[in-house]
Amino acid sequence: MLDVDFAHLSDPGKVRDNNEDYVGHYQPATLEEGRSHGWLFVLADGVGGHDRGEVASKAAVESLLEAFPQAPAEEPLGTLLPRLVREANVHVYELAKKTGSGGSSMSTTIVACALRHDRACVAHAGDSRCYLVRQGEARQLTRDHTVAQDQASLGLISSSDAAAAATRHVLSRSLGRDLFLNVDVSEHQVQPDDVLVLCCDGLHGPVAPADIASIASPGANIENAARRLVNLANDRDGSDNISVQLIRIRSVERVGMYRGRPYQLR
Repeated sequence: MLDVDFAHLSDPGKVRDNNEDYVGHYQPATLEEGRSHGWLFVLADGVGGHDRGEVASKAAVESLLEAFPQAPAEEPLGTLLPRLVREANVHVYELAKKTGSGGSSMSTTIVACALRHDRACVAHAGDSRCYLVRQGEARQLTRDHTVAQDQASLGLISSSDAAAAATRHVLSRSLGRDLFLNVDVSEHQVQPDDVLVLCCDGLHGPVAPADIASIASPGANIENAARRLVNLANDRDGSDNISVQLIRIRSVERVGMYRGRPYQLR
């Protein structure tokens, strides 16, 4: 049976009074729901400098958390999660049009991770990230949707140039900006002692993957690790809101697939 331990923390940082980040999770109420739907973790970072970024991030997260348990049982996570993100995009976009002057600029990044059996499905838009910490290394499972990273992906600039470019924080994709959203999605097999890390750029900007792997190690207290990561981001920068979710995999239920339906492996 899939079992996880988790913690999340959101901090305004040392400069900003307003926290435009929002995090949330859905925990299955029963063993049966854990197998038919699973767990969901979501983190959103309201776009700074835009009106009501905190409204956009909260609306996006709550949209996913409300829709997730209402989805058809055993709908594949690879189709379910991007569908829910696209629905959240429409929700935020339409909400923006109703909020009056300036509301149309509401926007947010989003990264969502759904877990079921022995699989993790990650969907995202923007530059909030998901890492997989395994055997002392943190591997980035998402690609930043920024102008600089898009140029690097096309081979127009190098990765090192992208990391230092003035456009490294300029989003090329975000939730709520347009009616239609292209959502990146990936699926990964997870195993006991893996730690999944969802975070905004206020954390992954000043905190390197090696630090994330060291602090979010399998033996660490998960709540203490979240606090240590936020404190480190504040110590090194703190100019932005800082949010993180840590999900440690305690155990998994190995499954195979037959005609689109899972079956337990012995």
